[in-house]
Amino acid sequence: MISSSSCTRLALPLCLLALLSACAGKPVPDWQMNAKTSVERATAAYLEGNVRAETQEFKLARSEISRTGRADLMARLELTRCASRLASLVIEECEGFEKLRADAAAPERAYADYLAGKIKPQDIALLPSQHRTVAAAISDPGAAAALQSIEDPLAQLVAAGVLFRSDRATPAVLKLAVDTASAQGWRRPLLAWLGVQLLRAEKAGDAVDAERLRRKITLVENAAIAIPGQP
Repeated sequence: MISSSSCTRLALPLCLLALLSACAGKPVPDWQMNAKTSVERATAAYLEGNVRAETQEFKLARSEISRTGRADLMARLELTRCASRLASLVIEECEGFEKLRADAAAPERAYADYLAGKIKPQDIALLPSQHRTVAAAISDPGAAAALQSIEDPLAQLVAAGVLFRSDRATPAVLKLAVDTASAQGWRRPLLAWLGVQLLRAEKAGDAVDAERLRRKITLVENAAIAIPGQP
């Protein structure tokens, strides 16, 4: 069985899925399988830009987990949703988690603070291991290099979002985030990060690069038009 302490080796979104499928070799309760499937579908739908599907799947996941009365799993579910939003540069308070903070474990509280760009130095050790180097390097020029050490694409984009929220997103961070989102075909974060690159190119007066970025954004936006349920 996966414990909260072992979850510090995983990104919280991945940790939630691991916890939901941790009882290998034993009969798996329906709620567990249903919740795992809905979490996966909700995250994928959001990154692809399908808000309607994400909302529906997230409600299903929340309903299944609520049947257990486990605040720790519900807290991780809310953090998973907030992480996918931060990966797409949606900068907002993780309200769903904050309602559960009092019943959440220390690693979940630390991860929430990390997403908010408010991680305390003494709490860095509680973070998933792949995020610790980024958290420790937020105020350091080596933050971009720390970001490259993260292998999981979603965790990498989440960490990039933390750097952006902390005003530490260098051009190298932006490029890595764009390349990661592009490689995964994640439309929502790709458009968000391209938008930041465009604003910086315009501010720098680089008309050539700005026009290149506009063409790329248009290409991604035009592809989204054909998808039902798009906002």
